[in-house]
Amino acid sequence: MRTQWGKGETVIAYLFLAPFLTIYGLFMIYPILKGMSISLSEWQFGVEPTFVGLDNYKTMLQDSYFWEALWNTIYFVLISTPSLIILGLLMALIVNSRLKGTTFLRSAFFLPYILSISVMASVWVFIFQPYTGLLNSILQNFGVTEEIFWLNDENLGWVSILIATVWWTVGFNMILFLAGLQEIPQEFYEAAKIDGAGPIRSFFSITVPSLKNVILLIVVLQTINSFKLFGQPYLMTGGGPGTSTRPLVQYIYEKAFVDQHMGVASSMSYVLFVITILFAFIQFKFFQGKKNS
Repeated sequence: MRTQWGKGETVIAYLFLAPFLTIYGLFMIYPILKGMSISLSEWQFGVEPTFVGLDNYKTMLQDSYFWEALWNTIYFVLISTPSLIILGLLMALIVNSRLKGTTFLRSAFFLPYILSISVMASVWVFIFQPYTGLLNSILQNFGVTEEIFWLNDENLGWVSILIATVWWTVGFNMILFLAGLQEIPQEFYEAAKIDGAGPIRSFFSITVPSLKNVILLIVVLQTINSFKLFGQPYLMTGGGPGTSTRPLVQYIYEKAFVDQHMGVASSMSYVLFVITILFAFIQFKFFQGKKNS
């Protein structure tokens, strides 16, 4: 039976919720509403904001650098999300096996995730730098005499950012996959083995369907994180060469704090927010359809 709350219990409940609601409203709801107000205004530091309506959005849509930065961000989402999901699952399968040394591998795979982004970027800038970089030195030992400028090439720049991002964050996905793998009853695999199913058949018939919810969670989280790409290109390539690796968040930062066009920067932020929500919604619908089929 449903318990009927009296007025006293309701008041007490709201009193307990008040500290959280206050902090949430102050640091989450208010900035969102304030940002929407700024996106409709011409605003610079030290200058009184002026309401301009949708002019900032029109300026944004006419900005070729905005579209380039948006494409760079979507491109990174498309190349990073599958890589991090597939490698995270493979690593989880390895450490979930009963082989010796899996405890050490579990720690080694997850360890980079605890590093700050500045430390991670410094490590990989050292690895990728020309002439004295670790990677070029290794390649020279294998007979590659031509110097490779990993961070100064448009295509190799994205490869470098992807490698650094995968090394840095794939351990978190591995932990989520590992938790999902350990929830699968071993009886399923034993029954499949008795029926003559091999490892590949068991993987696609048991493991993957059992991990659907985990895969959905990781896909959504990874997509959101990839749309927020900023630190890796900013610290490793500076968005270059030129603007070829500059993501949208970096361009928003430059518009706001370098050019001091806060209104345009805020409008770009809301467009990025809407695009991210749309991607997440499409993924939810896709996996929901797969689950019902």
